[in-house]
Amino acid sequence: MPKLLSKVRASSIVQTLLNDIRNGGKEIGGFSQAMRTFTTSSGHVEEPVSGLGQKQIVDALVFGERSRAVSLLYEFSLGNNKLSANDFASILQTCARLPDPLALSLMSIMEENPNSYSMLPVYNNFLVACSETHTVDYANECMGLMEHQMVGKNEITYAQLLKLAVLQQNLSAVHEIWKECSKYYSLSVISLRKFIWSFAELRDLQSAYTTLQHMVSLVIRENSYISRTAEGRFCDLRLDIPAPSTGNLSFIDASLNTEGSTNFDLERQSIGSIEISTVKKPLSASVTKLLRWSFNDVMHACAKVQSCDLAEQLMLQMQTLGLQPSGSTYDGFIRAIVITRGFSDGVEVLKVMQEKNIKPHDSTLAVLAVICSRELQLDRAEAFLDEMAEIRSPRPYNAFLEACDVLDQPERAVQILAKMKKLNLQPNIRTYELLFSLFGNVNAPYEEGNMLSQVDVSKRINAIEMDMMKNGLQHSHLSLKNVLKALGTEGMIKELIQYLHAAENRFSRYDTYMITPVYNTVLHSLVEAKESQMATQIFKSMVSSGVPPDAATYNIMIDCCSIIGCFRSALALISMMLRNGFNPQAVTLTGLLKILLRSEDFDGSLKLLNQGISEGIQLDVLLYNTILQVASEKGRIDVIELIAEQMHVHGVLPDPSTCSHVFAAYVDHGFYNTAMEALQVLSVRMIAGCDNITDEKQSELESLILGEDLEDESQILEPFKDSKEYLTVALLQLRWCAILGYPVSWSPSESQWARRLSNNPAS
Repeated sequence: MPKLLSKVRASSIVQTLLNDIRNGGKEIGGFSQAMRTFTTSSGHVEEPVSGLGQKQIVDALVFGERSRAVSLLYEFSLGNNKLSANDFASILQTCARLPDPLALSLMSIMEENPNSYSMLPVYNNFLVACSETHTVDYANECMGLMEHQMVGKNEITYAQLLKLAVLQQNLSAVHEIWKECSKYYSLSVISLRKFIWSFAELRDLQSAYTTLQHMVSLVIRENSYISRTAEGRFCDLRLDIPAPSTGNLSFIDASLNTEGSTNFDLERQSIGSIEISTVKKPLSASVTKLLRWSFNDVMHACAKVQSCDLAEQLMLQMQTLGLQPSGSTYDGFIRAIVITRGFSDGVEVLKVMQEKNIKPHDSTLAVLAVICSRELQLDRAEAFLDEMAEIRSPRPYNAFLEACDVLDQPERAVQILAKMKKLNLQPNIRTYELLFSLFGNVNAPYEEGNMLSQVDVSKRINAIEMDMMKNGLQHSHLSLKNVLKALGTEGMIKELIQYLHAAENRFSRYDTYMITPVYNTVLHSLVEAKESQMATQIFKSMVSSGVPPDAATYNIMIDCCSIIGCFRSALALISMMLRNGFNPQAVTLTGLLKILLRSEDFDGSLKLLNQGISEGIQLDVLLYNTILQVASEKGRIDVIELIAEQMHVHGVLPDPSTCSHVFAAYVDHGFYNTAMEALQVLSVRMIAGCDNITDEKQSELESLILGEDLEDESQILEPFKDSKEYLTVALLQLRWCAILGYPVSWSPSESQWARRLSNNPAS
């Protein structure tokens, strides 16, 4: 029996109800006695309960009049009525759909003399109702009663058990059902289709695919004829398909053996490592439907686990079998490939669909829109959004808003919000998190807030919050973080503290995932605003109230120490940091260096730098720039050259700030030629990331740098639009050097300045 199901005869729920019926009031006790009379007597004049009588009982249950339903059953038991299995089936189904534990009690009473009833249909109908209403607990009790009574199972039983196991996301239970079903029953094509669906829903791609290959093998080998019954359900007319009894998925051979078959004209073909047979005689419409559904199930499982290679293999196999892919097939196929290979491959498949006049599903267009947004292709993403016929989820729109946030294009976000409003698409909390990030700030980066911008920020935040309340949503930790970040950027300290208190009330102090990042955002804003005393107070309050700091918290507070120049406090923080299991990082060293450089302690700074290198800390360009900035301001060219060479040796690429600090240091001392030479070397290193650039790349870049047309400069600015500002700055610097008469050298290591730095013993 699958682990999903209970092996106990009846749980405490059932036992309690049995006690109520058997030991309760006169009316219920009489009903129990009458039931036992009907299930044990044989000389009665018996008539079936009328349809009207059953309906009265069912209606009573539906309207919550449970005692009336029991009374009606009791009244029927006093007359010359025969309560058959069919009578119980309708009542039990109603109980399961409500749900009402009375059903389990009735089954337990029926169990006392089961020979009077055909119990399996009753149990199956009850399981059907349980699967429809997702009442897994009742299904467990039902299986316990079936096992106790040793009632057999059929395909209906196993089908409902599969649904319930999938509902519980219980893959091991599905495998248990597979073993039991394949051990005692012949597996028909319909049964295999249900197992394929179950494995696919639970993302067991290997089992789903292997079972699919077995299904294909059966169809080809046995040519099973499947037709529809009058009720519209599939019925397998050939019931005795041989099935192995090992109960192990390893028996399935994906290499389809069709030797000895006389019903098909077969042509052998090979797809990858799987040998299959092409059926020239067309399959029946019903078989074709079942096969296509099963292929679609596995294809959608490929999409879930991002298995693009298997998705391609399935598509080829369908074509070889003569199964035309449907819109659902292409939906799974596109979603399987675009996440791994990008939207361009998905667009190619869309073209194939257009040629076949197959309209893409909205879910297909949605995933393409999401992928385009992730790749910052806003025009393509918006085009896919416009093609969608019915929008059910804000997810693709949220992806677009996120791309607008990355590219700092709030005007595009306004357009997409207007479309959401026109479609009556209700935002979710992720939408509002992005809105606070997009519109919380008024000023551009590196601009300070003023009274006018602060008033505007308050209006925006209030408007977004009012819309949240209208849609019944509360702040998440991320939405609050984005609000706090906006307030901190604008220098709105009073409002910042108010929202911090709101966050403290909203989230538990012991939920570090929620509350610690919120504190970090506030502390960072206070340190940026040079509010070191307030930051210290909040940090102490945070620790004393039991909120554990993380590595980011300590690094922020070490940076705070650099403002007040207290090296001892910074060392105390590092001690706390180590005790709590956090190792120093590049940002930690940067904070310490700021304190040492405050007093122009370059020797101490270089010793600390070397210590960090010896301890294996991965140093970054921001750390080196911290030293370069102060060295440039103080005219320490020796330190400038030492740091520039260390960056090169350790593979840390320069950025625009690096170039600025080095160039300014030489210019301030009148070393103009050296300044231009250093600027060239650093710019080429920014572009190449190494000392050599291919001839083809050199030619392409030189045409931009040396071009005299206005279009050449506009092409240089193109990468800036794609957030590749480093490349743009480097090209503009080299263009400036060329205008001033300094030829571009694409081999920085051959530069006299670079060679002198590398030969410096201090380096």
